[in-house]
Amino acid sequence: MRACRDNRAFLQRAVRHLARAGIRQFLDIGTGLPTMGAVHETAPGARVAYVDYDRTVVNHARALLATTPDVIAAEGDLRQPQAITADEAIRAHLNFSQPVGVLLVAVLHFITDAGQPHSIVRHLMDAVAPGSCLVVSHVTADHVSEQAAATGRGVYDGASAPVIPRTLAGFTGFFDGLKLAEPGVTAASDWHPGIAPAPPRAGGHPATYVYAGVATKDLPQAPAWPGKGPRTARPRDQARPRGTPVPVADGIASALT
Repeated sequence: MRACRDNRAFLQRAVRHLARAGIRQFLDIGTGLPTMGAVHETAPGARVAYVDYDRTVVNHARALLATTPDVIAAEGDLRQPQAITADEAIRAHLNFSQPVGVLLVAVLHFITDAGQPHSIVRHLMDAVAPGSCLVVSHVTADHVSEQAAATGRGVYDGASAPVIPRTLAGFTGFFDGLKLAEPGVTAASDWHPGIAPAPPRAGGHPATYVYAGVATKDLPQAPAWPGKGPRTARPRDQARPRGTPVPVADGIASALT
């Protein structure tokens, strides 16, 4: 199914983009079994916590990853984000005082409106440090006929959770309070297609089935300097000494804008 291929390729491009910008730890929620091209393979050396609600899947993932350094699999339900961010194993593995890449790829469309998906995202991003990034993809029915949308929903009729396609406005709302990275919200296949792996194309410009986007949690606003007019530089006695490393979050914010 093309939507699945688009999602997978987007995940890999987004992770590679964040790794180049300096993100060295990832929280991947709704993972399933890590397969070829998973986050820890796309960003070698990064610390990765895979989270899934299915205990059997998590146990299999732990067996597969047993000899893989810097990677853990944890049990957690996206519908209970407080439990995920408070999980002792996850907090021991990831440093929440440093930027984290929060990955919600092809998972939020399994959360009904009654489950308050936008509040779930806000809690996750409130829990991570400034400079952290949010990666989201989500099924939409904006560009298909009602009949095609009904057929797509029917595929999941027997699943444990229904698929809830969302509009462009509903999807964009996941990034409220965050700074969208270029090119903003796009079709998954159109998000930085120049980064490997190239998205699959079937000729022309096919309909958009999946929206995608990446955003950064802004750094706290620096207080204005006292005196007349804005100051654009630090006073000489407070300037960062030459050779002092730029804080990680500063570097990530600069790289993604």
